[in-house]
Amino acid sequence: MQNYQAPEGLLVDKVILVTGASDGIGKEAAKSYAKLGATVILHGRDTNKLEKVYDEIVEAGLPQPAIIPLNLVNASTEQFKSLAETIQTELGRLDGILHNAGMLNELTPIEFTNSETWHQIMQVNINAVYLLTQACLPILREAPNASIIMTSSGVGRKGRAYWGPYAVSKFAIEGFVQVLADELEGSTIRVNAINPGATRTQMRAKAYPAEDQKHLATPEQIIPTYLYLMGDDSLEVNGQSIDAQQK
Repeated sequence: MQNYQAPEGLLVDKVILVTGASDGIGKEAAKSYAKLGATVILHGRDTNKLEKVYDEIVEAGLPQPAIIPLNLVNASTEQFKSLAETIQTELGRLDGILHNAGMLNELTPIEFTNSETWHQIMQVNINAVYLLTQACLPILREAPNASIIMTSSGVGRKGRAYWGPYAVSKFAIEGFVQVLADELEGSTIRVNAINPGATRTQMRAKAYPAEDQKHLATPEQIIPTYLYLMGDDSLEVNGQSIDAQQK
């Protein structure tokens, strides 16, 4: 699926929510979904950045997207419910969610990890994923076939020193995918995780500031897996954690 060739019109008439859509992988995924016919809901905390992505999609003559800004660090349960209600009222359906938004700490031993940082990363990387998914499940159930994609990491499968709350949050994502996929087995909703691997993004640069990013895959190069899991060619795939890059 890393070399998946998406057929034209794969996502026509689908409505897909992409969190963290203002930069990097989220931005590329949102644009790619739109190119295949989807109405994309752009989520992020920076409205100006989201508007730029919006403009790029509209100027390309693609389906008009929507923007829903929300800071996941301090978002409440009620705000997630309101977000879902807005989608239902304004767009009438939801066929997929790409949980791409994430937060990374500076690489630090657990002994010296700031407790506020720990809580913020858990809030963005796992709590918000749970709350948003829970709020949107009733709408997703109405879709003929719906896909939820969560973002994992290599350090969410095997712990590594100094990755602290980020690694722990990704272990939680792996578990959440397995539990939710088992609960939804036999339904019209499938749930999977993607490990993007080393990708040319701002988050990667933060983790490895001395790294030459020119040798890394670009978001565009890893998008085939995101297309495969969002489209109907993956209807039988559920509860899997998949690498976006071949090893």
